[in-house]
Amino acid sequence: MNNHCGWIALAGESPVRPRLEGTHKADWLIIGGGITGLSAAHTLVSRFPSQRIVLLDRQRVAQGASARNSGFVVSHELPAAGELIGTDGFSAYQVASRIGVAAGNEVRRRIAELDIACELSDDGYHFAVHEPAHLEHVEKAIETLAAVGAKARYFEGSALEQRLGTAFYRRAIHCAGGNGLLQPARYVKGLADSLPEQVDVYENSAVTALRRMSGKGWKATTAEGEVEAAQVLLCVGAFLPRVGLHRSGTFPLELSASITRPLTEKHWQSLFDEQGWGVLSTLPGGCTLRLLPGRRLMIRNTVEYRQRDLDASELAVRQREHLVGLQKRFPGIQAQDLEYTWTGHLSGTRSGEPYFARVNDGLHAVAGCNGSGVARGTLWGRLLVELAIGADSPLLSDVLGQATPGYLPPRPFFDVGASVRMAWEVWRARNER
Repeated sequence: MNNHCGWIALAGESPVRPRLEGTHKADWLIIGGGITGLSAAHTLVSRFPSQRIVLLDRQRVAQGASARNSGFVVSHELPAAGELIGTDGFSAYQVASRIGVAAGNEVRRRIAELDIACELSDDGYHFAVHEPAHLEHVEKAIETLAAVGAKARYFEGSALEQRLGTAFYRRAIHCAGGNGLLQPARYVKGLADSLPEQVDVYENSAVTALRRMSGKGWKATTAEGEVEAAQVLLCVGAFLPRVGLHRSGTFPLELSASITRPLTEKHWQSLFDEQGWGVLSTLPGGCTLRLLPGRRLMIRNTVEYRQRDLDASELAVRQREHLVGLQKRFPGIQAQDLEYTWTGHLSGTRSGEPYFARVNDGLHAVAGCNGSGVARGTLWGRLLVELAIGADSPLLSDVLGQATPGYLPPRPFFDVGASVRMAWEVWRARNER
């Protein structure tokens, strides 16, 4: 089991960029080469075309969590019971929806401006369940979604089976009007490959120390070099502790996924159309499912809080869980049909809201996309630059107003609590996996 991300394999790899060597000076240093860091780099180029920008990544640019997620462009979340129209939480849901719509529009703007071919579909996706009790208040949820500009429709029974090619799901809300799907590795690769020469990108250059210099600015040290910069943007998701920031209220969750070979047989062609679709569970521990171009299936049905990454044998166990999940929905899928299996990390917070902050003079950070990293990560990159230069906008005010990630108890208490909580979420969603 080689942990080969299917998205990256299908997108193709960019040429390897150099390691950081020697001493460099820059106006801006971006640490983290995922969607947020790359979006920030593009924003800086457009605002300050004469300034030097350096971007560092500890591994390969555009191949971390940003390329390994399920490719959902989230503008409209499914409202919780306490967020439905007429409840006290609806006003906060409206703010979150404004942010979500802006984030989805930011993705589409980047794709159009940079001419990124990433299989973008604006046809929306489904919030679907096997147990009807896991999707309640349907009429009110559709009314709530309509009130924030979404286009929502309810499906059940044979109509839902015909849409998805499986009788596993018993009810669903299809939500469009901003929600979309794309190939995440193609998207983030497009962001990276379109960077102008003004941005110096260094891979396999883990920051081992970040300290404030006497006077003004910061120095980042790697194994073979260092960068001195007046402004630093931290865009490393849940791994802020690696650069010395330990109290962001964010934490990593490890997920695993598989993509099948193209299902070209007549049986599968009769079930699946060419357009494709996406399914999100209504429960955190449930299953994410997609039908991809070329009639491939993608499934993600594991999530866990861990202190170390999965090894090959552990990933093989997760692959068997993927196979069981697919076989529940599509009898006839076999182990040999799974072509790629991989892991990735989600940046989570206790409240579901991001950490978005001015950490110190010239040092700004964002983390905690909570599973909406394609859209929100793209928007965070632009807004983090705006925060760093003292710009103001209603959208930035909305984001800062919601940026309350919540308190995390110290380790090891948090480790125990998080592990137990995620295990409970997975158990609660056992029939949805």
